[in-house]
Formats: sequence, C-alpha cells, structure tokens
Amino acid sequence: MTTKINTNLTSAQHLRNIMTLGLPLIGSHVAQFSINMTDTVMLGWYDVEVLAAQVIASTAFFVLFILGSGFAGAVMPMVAEAEAAGEGTQVRRVTRMAIWASAFYSVVAIPVMLFSEPILLLAGQTPEVARLSQEYLVINGWSILPALLVMVFKSYLSALERAGIVLWVTLAAVAINIVVNYALIFGNWGFPEMGIQGAAVASLVVNVASMVLLAIYLHVVTAEHEIFARFWRPDWEAFRAVTRLGWPMGLTSLAEVGLFAAASVMMGWLGTLPLAAHGIALQITALTFMVHLGLSNAATVRAGRAVGRRNIADLRLGAHLITVISATFAALTLAAFLLIPEPLIALFLSPDDPQRDAVIALGVPLLAAAGLFQFADAAQAMALGMLRGVQDTRVPMIMAAISYWVIGVPVSYVMGFVLGWDGVGVWSGLAVGLACAGVLLMTRFWGPVMRATDHRING
Repeated sequence: MTTKINTNLTSAQHLRNIMTLGLPLIGSHVAQFSINMTDTVMLGWYDVEVLAAQVIASTAFFVLFILGSGFAGAVMPMVAEAEAAGEGTQVRRVTRMAIWASAFYSVVAIPVMLFSEPILLLAGQTPEVARLSQEYLVINGWSILPALLVMVFKSYLSALERAGIVLWVTLAAVAINIVVNYALIFGNWGFPEMGIQGAAVASLVVNVASMVLLAIYLHVVTAEHEIFARFWRPDWEAFRAVTRLGWPMGLTSLAEVGLFAAASVMMGWLGTLPLAAHGIALQITALTFMVHLGLSNAATVRAGRAVGRRNIADLRLGAHLITVISATFAALTLAAFLLIPEPLIALFLSPDDPQRDAVIALGVPLLAAAGLFQFADAAQAMALGMLRGVQDTRVPMIMAAISYWVIGVPVSYVMGFVLGWDGVGVWSGLAVGLACAGVLLMTRFWGPVMRATDHRING
C-alpha cells in the first residue's frame, strides 16, 4: 500500500509545475506539427499531383499511427503514478511492455501500407494517386515502428517530467526533415531527384533518428529504470495492463481524427475553393490546438502523480487550474479568430493568387465557427487528459464515439447540406460534436470518476 502524502501543493506550486511540464510539451507538439506542414509546403512546390498523393498517403499512415499510439499513451499515466508512488520496477515493466505492444501492432500495420494501392483504388482514388501513394507508403510504412517507439519514449519521459529533452529532439527532427526533404525531393547537393519517394525517405530518417536519440538518452540519463535490460523477457501481466488501458485511448483519438476527416470529405463536396478555405482554417485551428494538447498531456501526468501520492486535494486543485489555463488560451484564440481572421488566412496564400480574395472570404466565417468550438475543444482535451491520468479510458472512448460520430458528423451534414449552410454548417456540426464531448467527459471526471478516485485513495 502506497503511503498517502498529506502535504498539499499551493496554487503557485501547481502553476509552476504545470507550466514547467506543459510548455516543453506544447513546444514539442508545435514542432511535430511543423514537420507535417513542411512536408506539405515542400511537396506543393514540387508538384501538385504529388502533393495530393502525399496527402492521401500520409493520412493513411496517420490513421494507422493514431490507432496504435494508444499503447504509448497508456505509458504516461501508468508511469506517472508508479514513479510518484516510488515503484521503479513498475515503471520499467510498463514502459518495456508498451514497446512490445507497439512492435506487435507494427507487424500488423506494415503490410497494409506495403500493399495499399488496391485499397486506395477501392476507396475511389485515381490510379495515379493510388500508385504514388503506395510508392510513399512502401518506404515510410516501415517508420511506423520507430514512430510508435518515439511516442513510448516521449510518454515515459513526460511522465518523469523530463519534457525538455522531448522538445529538443523534436526540434532536431524538424531540422533533419527540412534538410533531407530539400536534398531528396528536388535532387539538390548532388542527390537524386526522388519526389514523393524523397519525402518518404525523409520521414523514415526523421523517425529513426528521433528513436535513436531518445533511446540513447534513456540508456544514459534514466539508467536507474534499466528500460532495455533483459528486454527479451515477456511480462504478460504488465502487457495486459498496457493494452487494456491503451486500446481505448487509440480508438478515442481515431474517433476525433475521423470527425475532422469526415468534415474534410463534406467540404470537398462543396467545391475546390471551399475545400481550400477549409484546409487553411483547419491548419490554423490545429496549430492552436497544440497548446491544449500539450496541456492535456501535462494534466495526465499531474493527475497520475497525484494519484500515486494518494493526494485527492492535489488532484482537484491541479485539475481546476489546468482547466482555467486552457480556457484562458481558448478565449484569446476566440478573440483572434473574430478580430483578425483575414491576416491569419492570408498567411497561407500567395499575394499574386487570383483566387486569394475568394478563399479569404470563404475562410473568415469558418474561423468564426471555429471560434465557437474553442472552449468545447479545450474542455474535451482537458477532460480526456485528466481521465487518462486516473486511468479511466473505456467509458470516455464510448462518449467520444457518440459525440463525434452519432452526433457531430450527422449534424454537420444536416446543417451543411439539408439546411443549406454550406461550410459554416459543416463547421457548426464540428462545434456541436466537440461540445457534447466536452460536457460528457467533464461531467464524468468531476462526477463519478472523482468520487471513485476519492474512494480509492481514502477508502
């Protein structure tokens, strides 16, 4: 039985801990986002059809990656709680078996990408796009294992509140990606011009390099946990615990990603210009969401540590403060979306583009609609982070699936096409789905889950 720690942190101490952990995590998410944006920009310079194929291929990769990332996500709350409770052996067991689970998942996922062309043809892609997409996935598909291991290592280090190294490695990955893309996509510095295959090689190099750098750090700096010692020994009890907590997390993330993917499909039905405006608005909102995502990760770690210390007061106060921080940023984002939408959208368009004004005109109301769901998106992200911190994932998965797919997607369709609100209607449906998720998940955390956690800690 872990000894209860009665010394409660002050609000100032909580804020310092949240920001010390949260800021590097936010920075690492923004850096990771910039890698994807760099790929889009550089391939757009190279060839539009190649860019379209890379978008399809990277989306397929991302869906498989998100589904498998739940095992890495399970590491964060489990290691945070074990470390706070002084259970170093459990830290090693959980992290090691998350690596095993990620490896098993990769064995299943890689063949899907290696033979993706027939699947993409069945999904309605043109033969050329399907062919180019498979060229990309035949190379980058192999990076799913190192990419998932990077997620495991990042979750482990974040749980130990060593997020600084996560930021620095991600920034290094940004630099490597730009250099290798420039060399291999365009054939610079004497390298062959490889186009979409060059972008795939760059992604593979980035993921392998990130994995190696973090593994070296783990081996040298966190040697006390001996993550890689006797790595071949199975630990089926820990393996079951990781998979039991992790698979709902992967499906929850996939449900949210699917909501926005469905919105993109519906915007495509409205035409090229609405889809372009949607793409830009989505890039802007995704960038701002990186702040909430980093704070959500911090919420998971801080909640897990409070449970590990058996301190319900710290859990409550920390949850309140991180929710207020997230809501404050959501308010600032809402103000920016309403007050300066044109300059934000114009950043993504050439001044010489003849359709620039039309895209901006279509994008402004989309950002206004995005402003509507800033608080809802922040609420669902914080609630998920806190629920994961106390290792509650199955019911939240169901709540998210209902909110996004039973409510969000149909409402988007009805508002966009039945009521004739077009793009604004589609985005309003997103707001409804996210709002439902935010209300349901927050209600669950502050209601039955908080009561159950209090009983678990205090008996």
